[in-house]
Amino acid sequence: MAKLIAPASIQDYRELARKRLPRQFFDYLEGGAYDEQTCRENMSALAHIHLRQRVLKDVSQRDLSATILGERYALPVVLGPVGLAGLNARRGEVQAARAAKRANVAFCESTVSLCGIEEVAATGAQLWFQLYMLKDRGYAAELLRRAKQAGVKVLVFTVDLAVLGARYRDVRNGIAGASGIHATLTKLADLLSHPRWLWDVPIKGKPLVFGNLADAVPSAKSLPAFKHWVDEQFDPAVTWEDLTWLRDHWDGKIVLKGILDAEDAKQAATLQYDAISVSNHGGRQLDSVEPSILALPKCVDAVAGRCEVLMDGGIRSGLDVVKALALGATGCMLGRAWAYGLAARGEQGVSEVLTILRAEMDVAMALTGCTSLEDIQPSILLEQPV
Repeated sequence: MAKLIAPASIQDYRELARKRLPRQFFDYLEGGAYDEQTCRENMSALAHIHLRQRVLKDVSQRDLSATILGERYALPVVLGPVGLAGLNARRGEVQAARAAKRANVAFCESTVSLCGIEEVAATGAQLWFQLYMLKDRGYAAELLRRAKQAGVKVLVFTVDLAVLGARYRDVRNGIAGASGIHATLTKLADLLSHPRWLWDVPIKGKPLVFGNLADAVPSAKSLPAFKHWVDEQFDPAVTWEDLTWLRDHWDGKIVLKGILDAEDAKQAATLQYDAISVSNHGGRQLDSVEPSILALPKCVDAVAGRCEVLMDGGIRSGLDVVKALALGATGCMLGRAWAYGLAARGEQGVSEVLTILRAEMDVAMALTGCTSLEDIQPSILLEQPV
């Protein structure tokens, strides 16, 4: 790849992130489960959906704003939950939230963020909070209390983590599984070869703790301890009936994230959840499952307008967002896309990623004859995914 004068695409930010992050943390961000087939197919499925170019329509005025769960945003995107984002840049979640506020889009705080919900809320961003169902319901209830007190209105409840998918990159680079002197020295050499990151994150970015979990996992430097906590707390016994607990402890909007099957989408709508996010966890859970964009139309049909439908997985451009909207999504949750920008250039990088997405969406709308999001219908696609 030629040396960049200025990044022009999200792929350019990915390349900068790859260079600036220690290998172990870039692989954590980039990698997926097993052979990473679903990671690849999330993007390739989007690439194989073609837009229908139209001409000689008055598209001189274009409105990209969207209403998602009752709030008006400048774009139909949410900065979705990214675990350990604070390892990508100094106080990373705070920087990303500031960029989201500037762009007037929502930011979703992950349970396993380095910056706590209170610190992120102080940015004034439109804040969502993501939660897993923990075995320790008291701890989960306390997280919900903190989120509510911080002003969060939307809870994103992740439902596709009954067990943790095996991410072989994390095993190979020592984040998970490897131990002993050789593994320790390899990881140390990796960190020392990135002095700019060392200065920015471990030295200037303290405290390195899991801000929402500090009582349970005191140090973010101990990733094995974090993994042990995850293995102990993620609850594989959770069923639809258990979600009544969630309703009892949260009176705001609820998004169920990780729906990939039409039957599950139908059940979520029947139980009157406010939204679902059609998602395969970015290919990080069960490999060889359907790409999110191919599952999207079936889930949209299944909910039949009874709840909103978001989508995440493979979104790398504004064109991808337009394709998802054409197939029925209310909006898209970004993950790796904004994390690349954060790792590459901090808050500025996240802002630039959002600027790129906006510009790409704007061109795609103009050249498909759309002046507002309401115009983005299946008819702007040349062919339907099967």
